[in-house]
Amino acid sequence: MIDIQYVRDHPDLVKEKSKQKGYDIDVEKLLLLDGQRRELLQTVETLRAQRNEIADKMKQSGGKPDPAAIEEGKRVKVELAEREGYLETCENEWLTLLKSVPNMPLDMVPVGETEDQNVVIRTIGEPPQFDFEIKNHAEIAEAKGWLDKERGSKIAGARFVYLKGDLVRLEFALWQFGLSVVSDQEILRQLIAENNLNVSDKPFMPILPPAAAKKEIFEATGRLNKEEQTYKLEDEDLWMNASAEHTIAPIYYKEILDESDLPIRYVGYTTAFRKEAGTYGKDAEGFFRLHQFNKLEMESFTTPESSLDEHLLMVAIQEYLMTKLGLPFQVLEKCTADIGRPNAKGVDINAWIPSQGMYRETHTADYITDYQARGMQTRLRRKDGKIELLHTNDATAFSQRPLIAILENFQTPEGDVIVPEVLRPYLGGRELI
Repeated sequence: MIDIQYVRDHPDLVKEKSKQKGYDIDVEKLLLLDGQRRELLQTVETLRAQRNEIADKMKQSGGKPDPAAIEEGKRVKVELAEREGYLETCENEWLTLLKSVPNMPLDMVPVGETEDQNVVIRTIGEPPQFDFEIKNHAEIAEAKGWLDKERGSKIAGARFVYLKGDLVRLEFALWQFGLSVVSDQEILRQLIAENNLNVSDKPFMPILPPAAAKKEIFEATGRLNKEEQTYKLEDEDLWMNASAEHTIAPIYYKEILDESDLPIRYVGYTTAFRKEAGTYGKDAEGFFRLHQFNKLEMESFTTPESSLDEHLLMVAIQEYLMTKLGLPFQVLEKCTADIGRPNAKGVDINAWIPSQGMYRETHTADYITDYQARGMQTRLRRKDGKIELLHTNDATAFSQRPLIAILENFQTPEGDVIVPEVLRPYLGGRELI
């Protein structure tokens, strides 16, 4: 949630930056409600003080009835109830509108209306050249008996699948490799030095978070997207996570953390659920875009002054992981329309998918500043005792999508798949599956 004082001080900028992200915010109405709310709050506080003053006078009278005081007390009580009702209505409308205001994109974020206007920062590796007719990941997996869409659809409907055999082993190897990297202090120290970052080399702690959260928690993080993304459990105030960070970020909901404990870094695994409304075509093939998928996600809680470098560290980790896998990829600075409501900045990593002849997203890194922390009321206590909002960051370590890139980039004429060298220790040393 954005700071209302920032909206008061920069109404035109908030309107402009919101439009850059695709949000048409009625800033004038928000500020009108804000003024009405503050006036009503002052009136309510005055009436409450009058009510208490009358009650004290009646107590001091020794129980002798004072008709004038009684009448005044009745009048104040009625007016107070009326004004409290107005205040509650006004506050609810004000808060709903305030929550709809996105985080302000940093000036370095390119302005764009679609993801096509994301900017390629760098390209790593070269797409492989094949001297045989290649297959897409679904054809490879189905031929090997690793993918069963038909039975998945029979049991759960479209975009649910069964993954089996060596593909499952390869996926678990991916998780193990990711965990080993982000929990290795020496690797983090190396990446920090190479990228000239001013952050701690503290490793990420593994965590298995809940796969569901209450509505107020999702709203506090700015991640609830009812129409396009989030599944709700029937007759329950529980919404399924659409990515692991959705339930890791609010772990310290309404808590105050000591500055000395920061950064706090987690790497969490969950099965995630996403409606994926409106996506068709090639993305519905195989297991590129499913309603159910697995993710290993990084989440961190930092001081404001270190949070941007923390974001850059997460991007460096993502690049390291993809480089070690030997996959060709691009790093993109996401434009304003693509970074999402809570983000002030975002980076994507897209891997080369030979069957599509293009790079497709496998990783994203979100720089969120204090936007989530304000809604979650997650704060830090400075060494001098001052209390302020901390900053949050999240980024993909691995999803299942790099598996698609591995199957396609490392396929052989015989229909086998070469196992990336870094994953072989987790597959008993196997070089081929």
